[in-house]
Amino acid sequence: MITVRLASPLRLHGKEAIKWCLFTRVKYFSCKKHLWMTGYAASSRYYSGQANVDDGTDLSKIRNIGIMAHIDAGKTTTTERMLYYSGSTRHMGDVDDGDTVTDYMPQERERGITITSAAVTFFWAGCRMNLIDTPGHVDFTVEVERALRVLDGAVAVFDASAGVEAQTLTVWRQADRYKIPRLAFLNKMDKAKASFDMSVSSIQDKLHATPLLIQLPIGHYQDFVGIIDIVTMETITWTPNKAADGKNYTRTPLSKDSGSAIWDRAVEARNKLVDQLADLDDEFADLILSMEEYDPLTVSSTQIESAIRRVTLSQSAVPVLCGSALKNKGVQLLMDAIATYLPSPNERHHDFLQLYNNELCAYAFKIIHDKQRGPLVFLRIYSGTLKPQTSIYNANRNCTERISRLLGVFADDFRELRSLSAGNIAVAVGLKETITGDTILGSTSVLNAAKRRLKRQQKHEGKKGEDQVPVLAGLDVPEPVFFCTIEAPSQAYQPALDHALDCLQREDPSLKVKVDPDTGQTILSGMGELHLEIIHDRIQKEYKLETDLGPLQISYRETTAGSAVESATIDKIIVGRHHQVTVTVEVEPMADKESPSKLTVAENVTVLPEFIEALQSGAESAFQQGPLISFPVLGTSVTIMDVKIVPGTSTAMVAACTSQSIHSALKAAGVQILEPTMNVEITTDDEGMQLVLYDLSRRRADVSNIETRQDTRVVIARTPLSEMLGYATALRSLTSGRATCSLEFSNYELMNQAEQTKAIERITGFY
Repeated sequence: MITVRLASPLRLHGKEAIKWCLFTRVKYFSCKKHLWMTGYAASSRYYSGQANVDDGTDLSKIRNIGIMAHIDAGKTTTTERMLYYSGSTRHMGDVDDGDTVTDYMPQERERGITITSAAVTFFWAGCRMNLIDTPGHVDFTVEVERALRVLDGAVAVFDASAGVEAQTLTVWRQADRYKIPRLAFLNKMDKAKASFDMSVSSIQDKLHATPLLIQLPIGHYQDFVGIIDIVTMETITWTPNKAADGKNYTRTPLSKDSGSAIWDRAVEARNKLVDQLADLDDEFADLILSMEEYDPLTVSSTQIESAIRRVTLSQSAVPVLCGSALKNKGVQLLMDAIATYLPSPNERHHDFLQLYNNELCAYAFKIIHDKQRGPLVFLRIYSGTLKPQTSIYNANRNCTERISRLLGVFADDFRELRSLSAGNIAVAVGLKETITGDTILGSTSVLNAAKRRLKRQQKHEGKKGEDQVPVLAGLDVPEPVFFCTIEAPSQAYQPALDHALDCLQREDPSLKVKVDPDTGQTILSGMGELHLEIIHDRIQKEYKLETDLGPLQISYRETTAGSAVESATIDKIIVGRHHQVTVTVEVEPMADKESPSKLTVAENVTVLPEFIEALQSGAESAFQQGPLISFPVLGTSVTIMDVKIVPGTSTAMVAACTSQSIHSALKAAGVQILEPTMNVEITTDDEGMQLVLYDLSRRRADVSNIETRQDTRVVIARTPLSEMLGYATALRSLTSGRATCSLEFSNYELMNQAEQTKAIERITGFY
């Protein structure tokens, strides 16, 4: 029997040992029946995939966590250090060098940003950590959304020199939506202008969260050398050697001999922490009240940790830690905090689980396409056990599929699994119909049993029993605001382009593809300039298609300006069959201009059920393309006032007549254009401030606030998206590279008549 002994605690045996040696091309020498590693592996991640084997880890020892933040806050660097310190990798990758584990796509390594969420697994402090590194760019917010949907806890990473930034607010709101307990990690404490106090204040003021300071920094900027642990009352310091990897650090108990400045800061912070916990946690308050002589310094660290865990799980407060991932300081303490304070899967309450008992129930939250394996479906298992070579039932698609292989995931490396139990994340191979947001069950009988339990539960609660399908909630995907045309190099390549777009749509729910019925052109719709640029790049590199993109255009919306009643009639004879229908509709504006348009049928209108569906189909068609510039119609209420149908008329004619009557009524009432507006946050210095404000005034911006952070200025504004095309490049040129900006979709707003005229001329070429 041949065994490979590695630097990590893992071992490979037999054929796997030989396979690993051949794969990594390491040098080795034989000693009895063992192979000892003497070279550096070509792939330091292959054997770490062994950590993904289901080893029967206790559910209470599993942590499903996500790393979320604004772009360039240090998420990927923090993840890279976690993998290194846990022994999962032997080399600390660097974003600038393009060799990190989780940023594995060529587009990510070229640009130095995270584009797609990547899952990894490692072990720390006796816990199995299933971690997802999420993007920080606003164009890829859906990646964060679907990752948070399946996670039990999260770490919010902050740039200590900037505090809460624009995308931080977005991901924080997403975590609020799913009620996810969080830790806050103030990264880049070694950076110039880093401010611990400013960052904590921004968390409190902008996120409306209660920060629990469980750590304080020692030193500032380049003199940042360590951390004060308020819970254990210790100092943790790292060697100032630049070549050190941060594995070794020194813990020193705090005392009055530690220096008056450090001791006074620690005592003050400890007093505040204990007071906060007593206010937030009743159990801890009872403990304090039962003390004969109250002294915050005598409260044990175990009792404080238990109280912090309880308030974290209840989301009453957010523990705040600090460090510098790039300088290898504070990451191990963050990993300890994840194991100590964030919840395990059995501590998260999911109402739907009681409907399935211990039967298989999983959620498909991500799909990627592999050239050899086909679609790889990422699953979060909520109950039961998943095994390869078994059939599963997709409750959303109402179909049965077979899982051919089950894989553990380590970014872009995969490892065969024999089975995986509840609370874990795995990848299934062989699912052809499953898409993001689908609920996976063991069989149809499991679904039927869940339906019966749901009915009994509704009956017991006095609710009306409906034939509902108990599936997990899908994703809330925002509507795209950019679109452009895409063309294959020739008609012969169109099927290949269609296949590529089908695959990319399945991977990315925020990407929309449609064919223009008038021109026959394929239209891509996405969340931003970068989003569509990445899609185009992937088509060229992954699918080897030299496609051309048309100019980027804005996704406007149309709405009615008033009320009107109009009729339309279709009277045709087709292949000897007489079709005649007249539809009368009334259109009215809704109070909320951004709400979806709706159709109602007046009570006095009586038609057959199949014609009701035709009326709805015709209305949906009219809502998809408005009469003015062929954009979707919002904020419009349509009422069917009268319908006259000659016997023998087809449903297609009824639908077409309905669409025509709605368009006629909209034209009679008057159509207004809604344009997308963006929240803009610009960071600049005093010298560039006036230039930025002047430029914003030319772009129809509404400046709402100007903040001061250290010696920088932050301009917060809202401006039409049409004025912000290419703004990042223009801003760099305007300020000689001293300013940065971030944009986030805000809402749709009515355009004034002058701008509407310009938009129509720009889109149609005439007015």
